[in-house]
Amino acid sequence: MSEKQQVSSSYWLDTAPDNRHPALTEDLDVDVAVIGGGIAGLCTAWELTRAGRSVAVLEAGRVAAGVTGHTTAKVTALHSLVYDKLRRTRGPDGARLYARSQSEAIERAAGIAAELGVDCDWETRDAYTYATDEGRTEELRAEARAAAEAGLPASFVTETGLPFPVAGAVRVTGQAQFHPRKYLLALAADLAGRGGRIFEDTTVLGLEEGEPCRLSTTTGATVRARDVVVATHYPIFDRALLFARLSPRRELVVAGTIPAERDPDGMFITPEEGTRSVRTAPHASEGRRLLIVTGEHFTPGTGDPRARFERLTSWATERFPDLEVTHRWATQDIDPTDTVPMVGPLHAGARHAYVATGFGGWGMSGGMMAGRLLAAQITGEECEWSALYDPRRVKPALREAPSFLKTQAKVAGHFVGDRLRPSPPVESLPPGEGAVVRADGHRVAVYRDDDGALHAVSARCTHLGCLVDFNAAERAWECPCHGSRFDTDGKVIQGPATKPLERRDI
Repeated sequence: MSEKQQVSSSYWLDTAPDNRHPALTEDLDVDVAVIGGGIAGLCTAWELTRAGRSVAVLEAGRVAAGVTGHTTAKVTALHSLVYDKLRRTRGPDGARLYARSQSEAIERAAGIAAELGVDCDWETRDAYTYATDEGRTEELRAEARAAAEAGLPASFVTETGLPFPVAGAVRVTGQAQFHPRKYLLALAADLAGRGGRIFEDTTVLGLEEGEPCRLSTTTGATVRARDVVVATHYPIFDRALLFARLSPRRELVVAGTIPAERDPDGMFITPEEGTRSVRTAPHASEGRRLLIVTGEHFTPGTGDPRARFERLTSWATERFPDLEVTHRWATQDIDPTDTVPMVGPLHAGARHAYVATGFGGWGMSGGMMAGRLLAAQITGEECEWSALYDPRRVKPALREAPSFLKTQAKVAGHFVGDRLRPSPPVESLPPGEGAVVRADGHRVAVYRDDDGALHAVSARCTHLGCLVDFNAAERAWECPCHGSRFDTDGKVIQGPATKPLERRDI
């Protein structure tokens, strides 16, 4: 990958204030502790603060800078091809509840942005799920019918604003797109103004459920809370075998400017070609818009993302010849085996512990929905879609047994097979590359930096022990089993791991 093609920071992080919050340094007592400062965590904390609860948000890094800070930021209830499947697996009522919960979350977010006067580039746009293959038109027609029956303003169309023909598309009108970090920083400021507390650089290590619950942290401070919300994208605690029902997926993003008159005027996604997602956003350059193209999904720690970046860039520039690429980054999604996110009690016996996970690439509307749902459950209000998203559900999971078994087979394959991989000689590593090698009977993750110095850490993920692999495009160690990510010195970039990879001598 050339220097121009190296991964850069997210556009959302580059164009929003770098607000910082202190680490937690002393013990704390609150009504609710929210672990995770992404969209689900901040929306939950904001709703609870509005309801009069004392709340603390504990974020291992920076708020709105993890997965939320690397999203495509579509705010839509059209989630690719979900409604026809929901109609079959959850029945018409389940599909309607899904559509209503997502739509009401979007309306809520629009109202909050207006109430707080947030300058977050909120724009109303139609959303499309399209295909160029004529053989998929009946699938799209079925999805349009199911989405309309679920209550969305959906229809099947054959014309879009894309600069290439499509065989057909599902169109849902009146959806939205925005700048996620600007929106969430405004939410965080309002939360803090109402007495909420936000702590960054504070990793939670342990949860002791009780009355109150107790959280231990890397800073040595303890948090006591009546209720705890685990909103860490992939849960850092597994007390209901959620790990067996979730699979991580990494996706690449290419962004840059195009002439405003070339704006396709909509939000588009196709399941073809390993997914392609297209949207635009306002840009500071006069007469230009930002084009954001996402795709090339893959399991973390597998394959070489550099070739995928090149494919995605080629796809974007071929279809938008005026594109001037300025940013490249990657994001991570968590897919549930039975399609629907898991939002609610952490496990069957939980009384004061909750979780929000498994948004399957639709974390903007999903995280907003989770904030309202969890706040209602914690404050004792009724919510008609609680059962739909309940992590303790059994029957829907049983219906998705093939997906469950496939996920577990993949994890088992990595856990065993990755230990049988041949070990390259350390001397063969060029600068900027990394590999897992065998040293003194152990697997060691070795990276050679641009100056030629070696950085060696244990290759065993501190989450559940799978072996990591090197992502050369982002210069990170990644676990293919559950998606934990570490920098070249072993520091945790992304959970569910909470402890760094141990240093090794080589």
